[in-house]
Amino acid sequence: MSSRARRTAISVAACLMTFSLASCGVLGASESSDDASPTKGNDITVGLLLPEKENTRYEQFDYPFFKAKVGDLTRDEGNVKYANAEASAAKQAEQMQQMVDDKVDVIVLDAVDSHAIADGVQKAKDAGIPVIAYDRLAEGPIEAYISFDNELVGEVQGRSLIEALGGDPESSDKVVMMNGSSTDPNAKQFKAGALSELNGKVTIAQSFDTKDWKPENAEANMTEAIEKIGKDKIAGVYSANDGMAGGIIKALEDAGVTDLPPITGQDAELAAVQRIVTGEQYMSVYKSYPQEAENAAEMAVARVQGRDIQFDALARDKVDSPTHKHIPAQLVPVVALTKANIEETVIAEGFYKVSDICTAKYADACGELGLK
Repeated sequence: MSSRARRTAISVAACLMTFSLASCGVLGASESSDDASPTKGNDITVGLLLPEKENTRYEQFDYPFFKAKVGDLTRDEGNVKYANAEASAAKQAEQMQQMVDDKVDVIVLDAVDSHAIADGVQKAKDAGIPVIAYDRLAEGPIEAYISFDNELVGEVQGRSLIEALGGDPESSDKVVMMNGSSTDPNAKQFKAGALSELNGKVTIAQSFDTKDWKPENAEANMTEAIEKIGKDKIAGVYSANDGMAGGIIKALEDAGVTDLPPITGQDAELAAVQRIVTGEQYMSVYKSYPQEAENAAEMAVARVQGRDIQFDALARDKVDSPTHKHIPAQLVPVVALTKANIEETVIAEGFYKVSDICTAKYADACGELGLK
């Protein structure tokens, strides 16, 4: 990550609790579609390619918020052509080709495999279709990138795990690292950020790159770690996301662990928030998916309508992929979600209602936290 990108992420972090990047001067552009003479009108088609359904965020937040924002920006004349690859790089390549064949105006791509999709990105460019990388930095000639500060995500997770271990753990304390898929560039950044906080403070006893981010694969990996380390000798678990945290917890409980070690997560999935309420999971990383999706929609519409000033304001940072340098980017800030700030984060932004979290099973635990 560039130093400039890091400074931007830090400078807007204080604004996250108000959930308004515009108030921090990050967007710096009007949301109106009347601030320039567009090269194309509102009757545009925006392609949206999302990677999988195991993580509930894509169907629950990213797609509906993206679609709604495109509608708002185009007075409901614009169309979103949506496809989900269900964790198959081959399927996503076919979906990408179909969008090129259908001559969509712009493609917003969250890659299953950032390297494998590079040929598809090139084909889109050759056809005159700009591609914006969404959430994961795809290779190939992409026009721009929007995501969260992924290395900062890992740092927040690692720092939180150290805090859960008392802030000054023994260097011999054994931690298991459950990283994401090796085909996802974000997973490498999460891992690097986490290691920057964990290295030298604890012992990484086992580390796994979890195929396809699947909870069942994380569960199998954790079972292996328990057998090698011993169920009572695991001080903490770094889990790169919430889905895998669920699989980790299942493996620990199946092994007879009743006093669970602190476990991290990411995505603020409902099940994870409920586990945080009960103490089964220590934390998650809360990321405003509505904000990311809506800003990506603004970026796509501005690009295809030729609103260069607005587009440049939405992508003020620069990032490098393995194939291209100085890609215009927007990095959205994140926050650690724990018992202490559930009300100020996921509830305040309307991610969930108290009634969503505090079902009958969790009523007592919610009561102890004052969630009513």
